[in-house]
Amino acid sequence: MTTGPGTTPRSGSPRRSLLLAGGGLKVAYQAGVLQVLLDEAGLTFDHADGASGGVFNLAMYCQGMSGREIADNWRTLAPLEGVTPNWRELPKGPYARSLFTLDGYRRRVFPKWGLDWERIRATEREATFTLYNFSANEVEAVTADRMDEDRFCAGVALPMWFPPVVIDGDTYIDPVYLTDANVEEAIRRGCDELWIIWTVSRRHRWRDGFVANYFHIIETTANGRLEEWLRRIEAGNAALRAGGESEFGRPIEVRLLSGEVPLNYLVNFGRDRFTQAVELGVRDARRWCADQGIPWKPSGPRDRADDPTRVRFTERMVGRVVFGADDARNADHSAGGAVADLALHVTVDIRGMDRFLADPEHEAELRGEIVCQELGGRLPVERGTFGLFVEHSDPQHLRMLYRLYFADRAGHPLTLSGYKDVSEDSRRGIWKDTSVLYTRVLRGHVGSDEEPGAEPVAAGTVRIRPTDFLKQLTTFRAEAPTLPGRVTALGRFGRFFAGKLWDVYAQDVLPWSPL
Repeated sequence: MTTGPGTTPRSGSPRRSLLLAGGGLKVAYQAGVLQVLLDEAGLTFDHADGASGGVFNLAMYCQGMSGREIADNWRTLAPLEGVTPNWRELPKGPYARSLFTLDGYRRRVFPKWGLDWERIRATEREATFTLYNFSANEVEAVTADRMDEDRFCAGVALPMWFPPVVIDGDTYIDPVYLTDANVEEAIRRGCDELWIIWTVSRRHRWRDGFVANYFHIIETTANGRLEEWLRRIEAGNAALRAGGESEFGRPIEVRLLSGEVPLNYLVNFGRDRFTQAVELGVRDARRWCADQGIPWKPSGPRDRADDPTRVRFTERMVGRVVFGADDARNADHSAGGAVADLALHVTVDIRGMDRFLADPEHEAELRGEIVCQELGGRLPVERGTFGLFVEHSDPQHLRMLYRLYFADRAGHPLTLSGYKDVSEDSRRGIWKDTSVLYTRVLRGHVGSDEEPGAEPVAAGTVRIRPTDFLKQLTTFRAEAPTLPGRVTALGRFGRFFAGKLWDVYAQDVLPWSPL
């Protein structure tokens, strides 16, 4: 959509607009992107707009918070603090005003985020909060100097879930049914560059059920409106390049950063999910900036208290490899290669649950041994890494990644690289997806980035047998200063594991796990 670096001096044109699009709780990802754009890339904007859930981050931006401060507010958000059922209305059943209220956000979340309406109204940043005035049948772009808590809540008053907000006799609701990013307002204010952070799902995978259908309607309107604006902008730019006229009178450049965020729009009970969404935003924004040619300097790691927690478990897998084969999935059909038995007996060692759960790679250490008589018998693992549920192409296509460095009987360095394919499209079922490891043995000690050009030695599959899986369940151990801490560490790991399996296999029940 764009070319060239995005660091035009702010003293001249073009005017740059930051569009914080909606996405419910998914905008935690948006906060991670802001940490990179505002702090690490040092970008500034002439105008900013927030719609739907994007108003949360816009308010903090207007108040003068850094990208890191905005992201940290999401990292530390306790999800149940904002949940307030509308008890008075629920007995009315289908005629209830709403299922929930925003009272929990007003009383607990906004104060913890440090929102100060006087400071927001006094901001020097040009900003607009997009609301929908139901009484007037029109979208309103409310400038920061007019913002207060009621108008703020009106911006996220999603019908059915939260009650509308009445201001000066007019009824206001979330604008998502007309727009989830107010492109028109940015263009009207003379902006030439539109920087859009988009978290509404664009997977186009239809799910049955009332709740899923409700959010598909939102995805339909939000994505449809965005695509309409992108087409109009491209048509205008094309006309200018051909020597004609654009409806906007000038070229418009769009920089769109779109993320598929594994977080439900509204239903979430796990604090770790917010941290994971933020860190995913940080990772994706850094990659996006690199692709766009935007220089950035990583900020230091977030200050964390020492985390002594540790979880370990052992895993045993057995199978066969074919020497000379390169494709683990088709190794059995390779002609002429010698077949050898191969077994793995490894311990997964997770050091620091906070780091492990927040890291998009979810990486742990591996140690143990590889048993293969043709390679030399019992061969100790010199070092190894394990990535649990690493996103492969999108959040419904995950992999468990194994990389073990060892040496054969003669001392020649070798690498065992393997993956388990956990995918909604696999059709193999949850057991086979999580128990079958597609394995390659490579010449030398080979990193993941060097693997495409590495010399293959053998390939095949090893798997966990049901009896070994039952034994594996007895090997889980947790370390923490206290007994409750050990229980909590195991519980967090269990919720993470179950939640990721839900993300892949239980989408028809509820899109994205609430755990």
